[in-house]
Amino acid sequence: MTIMIIEREGPVAILRINRPEARNALGQEGDGEAIHAACDALNRDPAVRCAILTGEGKAFSAGGDLKGMRDRTGAFAGGGLDIREGFRRTIHRIVRAIHGLEMPLIAAVNGPAIGLGCDLATLADVRIAAPEASFGVPFVRIGLVPGDGGAWLLPRAIGMSRASELFYSGRTIDAQTAERWGLISRIAAPGALMAEAGALALEIAQHPREALRLTKAMLRQAQGGDLGAALEVSASNQALLCLTDEHAEGVRALVEGRPPAFREQ
Repeated sequence: MTIMIIEREGPVAILRINRPEARNALGQEGDGEAIHAACDALNRDPAVRCAILTGEGKAFSAGGDLKGMRDRTGAFAGGGLDIREGFRRTIHRIVRAIHGLEMPLIAAVNGPAIGLGCDLATLADVRIAAPEASFGVPFVRIGLVPGDGGAWLLPRAIGMSRASELFYSGRTIDAQTAERWGLISRIAAPGALMAEAGALALEIAQHPREALRLTKAMLRQAQGGDLGAALEVSASNQALLCLTDEHAEGVRALVEGRPPAFREQ
């Protein structure tokens, strides 16, 4: 079974984690390679301007493979050094692949997003949740630490105090709490998650590809740099985009009071 299904709707790519019988748990051998290949293909596709990440079935992702942990298979096989390499080869490769998507990414959280699943959701630029979605990072409940990058990701999404509360308590929060804490942008109407995520993706995807990808890169860089560095990057990227046909068309359309007609890329 393919762990990542990719569907295309014009300039929007929909990525579905496809292990519904295990609530989309990840960590089996080959998961990292498969998801890396899928994300790399999207980055190389000039027609993709926005992507949506969701889960097949009733869960977004229940996180790591609990059976693999119990049976010491997949990323959890062997001794300590083997497990470290297994994490790098599978779990961390998944995280790096999703984080490395160059186009704007919307997480459509359709159900539980737990552990690694919560981490994958926080990798997205925008998060929209179904009313039945839930979020948690309960690593301490099974005697583990956040091994998927969550200690770096979650505080950036909701702040250190609330992230610490979730990590230390092992508690799961509902969609309403997640919205109040700023973990998600909004809760979709019942049954309308993919429709709302798709509408936002199409709104984003009407804009030029390079402007979108450079804006995402700048937002990422600005999280760890100072204002001076951000201004230098802004000047360089602005200079590049000022010379594009898309910029010229956007200005003409605005002056003429009409929608821009950007070329297919």
